[in-house]
Amino acid sequence: MSSNGHDGWSWPRQTEPGPSNSVGAALLEADEPPPFELVNPHGKAQALLVCDHASNRIPRRLGDLGVSSDLLAQHIAWDPGAARVARGLAERLDAQLLLGNYSRLVIDLNRPLASAESMPEASAGVPIPGNLGTSESARAARVAALFEPYHCTLAQLLDQRCDRSTLLFSLHSFTPELHGEARPWHVGVAYGRDSRLADRVRPLLGRYGDLLVGDNQPYGVDDVHDFTLPVHGERRGIPHAMIEMRQDLLRTADDFDRWVERLWMVCEQAWPG
Repeated sequence: MSSNGHDGWSWPRQTEPGPSNSVGAALLEADEPPPFELVNPHGKAQALLVCDHASNRIPRRLGDLGVSSDLLAQHIAWDPGAARVARGLAERLDAQLLLGNYSRLVIDLNRPLASAESMPEASAGVPIPGNLGTSESARAARVAALFEPYHCTLAQLLDQRCDRSTLLFSLHSFTPELHGEARPWHVGVAYGRDSRLADRVRPLLGRYGDLLVGDNQPYGVDDVHDFTLPVHGERRGIPHAMIEMRQDLLRTADDFDRWVERLWMVCEQAWPG
């Protein structure tokens, strides 16, 4: 099945991961981290893990986008805790893991490029001055430097796994409340048109009596607000699910160990090999 992009856009094929052209390369300086990190590239697990919002890093050329360091540490810039769980889970499973290396405020790897949230001018009511009046060339540089390499690499990883069964898990975290409204779920399992994997994951998480598991709560997956699973999961027909962990349950080393162990069990039992 084709791994073409969303909204009629497609990423270039690359033999080596990295920015696809000089416009994109100009955004990142030579001593800055690459656009993504591929952990355990030779992992043998059935599960392939992705963490779109793993980092709150801003490319040096963009300064701080006009956002304070306190706010950059919060959910508007990334998914706190998600990357740490993802790394532990990749090690426990012997799984490949792809992590985004830059903040969702620069470009959101899980938003269609046509979305207003792709390079948001405000997030959770917080203005993002560095995203106001962004020129087409500046937007194109972010796409080429960060978005294309990440999704091109994910497409390549999936192409290379065509000889084995794959489960695609996208790991995220969510705030305990939004707009003053408490969110009671400890973990959510999200999906769009294809609920095969989610329908297996929910009851496995439900075995832990202390977890309230959300069914497409606090978020679902759709073509308007999501990119990674609709494009790389649904379009390929690969079983996939988004796992959303509540951030107040991601604070201590014991918390992270507990989530890694729980999700390891889920990934191991969710699908026949």
